[in-house]
Parts: sequence; structure tokens; C-alpha cells
Amino acid sequence: MSSVVPRLLLACALGLLQAVPASGEELTGTLKKIKDSGRVAIGYRDSSIPFSYLNARKQPIGYSIDLCLEIVDEAKDALGIEEVEIDFVPVTPENRIDMVASGKVDLECGSTTNNLERQKRVAFSPVIFVSGTKLMVRRPVTIRSYLDLKGKTVAVTAGTTNQAALKTLSDKRKLGMHFAVAKDHAQAFTLLEKSKADAFATDDVLLYGLIARSGRAREFQVIGEFLSYDPYGIMYRRNDPDFDAVVKDAFERLATSRELEQTYNKWFLTKLPTGERLNLPMSAQLRSLFEVLGLP
Repeated sequence: MSSVVPRLLLACALGLLQAVPASGEELTGTLKKIKDSGRVAIGYRDSSIPFSYLNARKQPIGYSIDLCLEIVDEAKDALGIEEVEIDFVPVTPENRIDMVASGKVDLECGSTTNNLERQKRVAFSPVIFVSGTKLMVRRPVTIRSYLDLKGKTVAVTAGTTNQAALKTLSDKRKLGMHFAVAKDHAQAFTLLEKSKADAFATDDVLLYGLIARSGRAREFQVIGEFLSYDPYGIMYRRNDPDFDAVVKDAFERLATSRELEQTYNKWFLTKLPTGERLNLPMSAQLRSLFEVLGLP
């Protein structure tokens, strides 16, 4: 990873600086909405394992969901209230930013990359994970690199940074890739499974999660180098300094108490509630970012 990438990730981790209003000051933004309505809307994804997906009872679970629930707890403490009703709202890669910007969800708890273009429309929490675009192919493996995809079809998920990364590489190398665009990761995986695509491009951790969930590790393999680097964050509305402070306080509390590390281990190192096991130790880049937040 270039030296530029850690600096960008550090900027993402340190981007929240304002404070919650002092007692007696008028509430604004998301905190006012939560206080007035007694509710908070959490946007979830149904197939972003282990960040945000559905269990056997069709309930949203995952690493990002747990972190969002901690933010809700922090908001309750800041507001001095004990109960808040949570409305879980499904979002897709294509509509998630609009759902946050329009106020239909207050927190988007999935696997969303924080980049400068998206920061023009929404705000992001400190970095919760560092991933990057890779390729999944069927076994026996005949494709070893994106360079082997000349003239071939790549499954991608609509509204993701992965599609843009592959198109840029295809244009630069004159590979003439064709793209089969799916509405979500599960559908893109099905395109590869049914041989309607030669490869599926998305973040590596999501590819490993899909393979683990399918139970078919002998049939699929993640190959090649990283084609992009993607720092994940939780999205919420821009220009909301009071809620910014709540999010920052939640992450600092989780980091200093080691709950952030424990939550990571729960979803990436131990057996998941749905039976899968990813065995993905925390990267050095992510640990450094968590240490900036206060991880001992």
C-alpha cells in the first residue's frame, strides 16, 4: 500500500471534531429528530457478510450493525433518554447514499467505502474496516489476474466503487471487458455461479464472506492483487456537528475500552451466528487507525 493510502485513512479517522450542545442549548439535526420521534432509522444490507446481512429469522445482524447500535446508545446517553425504537430499513448499493441524504435512514450500516466524491453528499464515521477490490473466479482457475479478462464478462454490483475501478483498468489496458451489473452482491455471485460472468469483482472481504456463506469453497477462489483500496465507514447526514460528536464519542469509547477490537474479533475471527467462519485477523492498517481513536 502506498504512503498516500495510510494518510487518507488517517484523515478519515480524525475527521470529526465538534462537540455535543451544552445543556440548555437547542437540539438540531439527527439528535433533534431522535428526541422528538423516539425513533432512529438504520439502513442495512441483506448480503454484505459479515458487515450487514440477514440471519435465519431475516433479522439484520453483523459487524456494522453492532457498531451502529453502539452509536444509538451513545445518542441516548447524550439526549438523556432510555428508550429509542429502531426501524431497520433495507438499502442497496445503488440507493444507499440517497437514502441517507434524503433522511429516509439516519445511519447506513453496511460496507460502504468512504471517498471524496461521496463526502460531497454524506458524512462518514471513523474507518471501521480497510478492504479492496479483488476478483472471484470459478475453479479450476484459468484467470489469474485482471489482465486475463480481456474481452470477458465481469459481474459487478450497481453503485459500487469496484465497478468504477474495473472500468478504469479495462480502459487503460484496452481490455474491452464487458460488465454484468447486478442489484446486489448475492445476485452478482449468482451470475458467476451460473457462468453468466467469468469473474465477480468486489471487496475481498465480501467475496470471502459469500464463499463462506455458500459453503462451496472448493468451487470458487479469490485471485489476483488488490485493484483498489477501500476504507469503510458508517454513513449519516452531512452538516450535523452535534451528531458528528456523538459518533466520534462512540468510537473513542469503544476503542479505549477495547470493545471495538472485541467486536471485530466477534465477526471476523470467531464462528458467526449463522455458522460461517472467516478467520480474518485485523490488518496492520486498521489496527493503526483504531489506535488513533484510543485503542490501547
